[in-house]
Amino acid sequence: MKNTKRVFALILAISLLLAGCGSPANEPAPAAEGQDGGLKDTVIFAQGADVTSLDPHIGKETPAVTVHGQIFNPLVTTDKDMNVVPCLAESWEMLSDTSYKFNIRKDVKFHDGSELTAEDVKFSLDRAMASSYVSYIVNFIDNVEVADKYTVIVNTKEPYAPTLMNLTHPSAAIVSKAITEKDPESIKTNPIGTGPYKFVEWKPGEYVKMEANQDYFGGAPKTKYVIMKVIPEAAQRTIALETGEVDIAYDLSANDLSKVSENPDLKLLEGTSLSAWFLQFNMKNKPFDNKLVRQAVRYAIDSQTIVDTILYGAGEVAGSIIPPIAFGYQDVAKYEYNKEKAKELLTQAGYPNGFDAKLYVNDNQQRIEICQVIQSQLKEIGINVEVVVLEFATFIENTNKAKHDMGFFGWTTSTADADYTYYPIYHSSQHGAPGNRSFIANPDVDKYIENARITADSAARLENYKALEGIISEESPVAPLFYNKVNVGTSNKVQGFEVQPAGYHSYFNVTAAK
Repeated sequence: MKNTKRVFALILAISLLLAGCGSPANEPAPAAEGQDGGLKDTVIFAQGADVTSLDPHIGKETPAVTVHGQIFNPLVTTDKDMNVVPCLAESWEMLSDTSYKFNIRKDVKFHDGSELTAEDVKFSLDRAMASSYVSYIVNFIDNVEVADKYTVIVNTKEPYAPTLMNLTHPSAAIVSKAITEKDPESIKTNPIGTGPYKFVEWKPGEYVKMEANQDYFGGAPKTKYVIMKVIPEAAQRTIALETGEVDIAYDLSANDLSKVSENPDLKLLEGTSLSAWFLQFNMKNKPFDNKLVRQAVRYAIDSQTIVDTILYGAGEVAGSIIPPIAFGYQDVAKYEYNKEKAKELLTQAGYPNGFDAKLYVNDNQQRIEICQVIQSQLKEIGINVEVVVLEFATFIENTNKAKHDMGFFGWTTSTADADYTYYPIYHSSQHGAPGNRSFIANPDVDKYIENARITADSAARLENYKALEGIISEESPVAPLFYNKVNVGTSNKVQGFEVQPAGYHSYFNVTAAK
């Protein structure tokens, strides 16, 4: 683990270069060369699911962040030299191991022309802490003080190593106090931020349109309009890219990657991912309240087959929900495929003839196919699985409310620090919307997560995570399946687009030739 800190710093710097903090100091995107030498005034990108909410303190799923991350800014971000750098805060200092002072820029305007002040910062962080969706990202904060119009002091409950890193997250974005207090619901569908792009229109299930903020404190973006288009079918996203309907397509199907890479008119961009994919067992429901059943399901799933057949080898079997490139990763022994062991465990649990269960998944074709493979594998040990396919927002809502027996989920360790994932997925205070959709409530699990949160000692944190994974492996509230790669297809006329491991791709420097 001697290289852990270096790898952590490297990945963090790459993954957290968020959309909101471009500046004139950034290198401009090279001019794309079209037949007439001109640039399009609109760049269109396609993704597989719609935003769940444009409110950054609610819409924490990647499809939402891809949009509202262009509209809002956090206090700080990171640069390409692996340092946390200014964003809305022009500077900061650590007053003690539990207190940070942030000096707010004096030239920041919200999209309605009103000035951003320290009051907005305090309001926003307080609001994020109170949110049942994103509180896990900022609830290390004890309180936020307004020292003067452009200065805030953030006090933490205990020393918390990832403090600055967590504050770079899009869900720690700063919103307008005046606007949000006047109409709390408006931010969900008509967001007004400080970011490089302004909201124009959202047609649910179809698209979101944004317009360049010409008064952005970091300078105007390179392209006037950016449109996010919802295309659930991966194959249809590839076709849309081939025909020129879209300029950029996210999350291509594995069997389409060669089609894109071999097309002279297109480019395939791939990168290391901070995401893991897994089943969450609803431990409120029988028989998944029995750990022997959960273990049996894990032994019955052949994840390597999923990687080989559905991902075409573009992935790696996972033993944990923490990706190997994140700080805190433990090389956990995997549940190797063993059908006979699975049957034995079911018999011990009192289900020798199996049972019926529902597996929830959102309407993404590749994810559906993965669940169908799991359905087939579990049938071999007597578990009859109904795959329930739901639109993404409905899928999230229903699993938040524990309507599933099993759910197929992905999670991105966006801060490249394990606390970002362990806390919401496993801590007993985070049931439902924050991420704990297995509804595990284990005092020892809570203890190790909390111990790792309140120390800046990296070695001590890793020891706690090692103990934590020992319990998780036994209790099996989730079945880790695989880690994938980030892939994006673009027209070869697109310039300035960079793949981010967290999937929060920025459009500040992106252009496309006519």
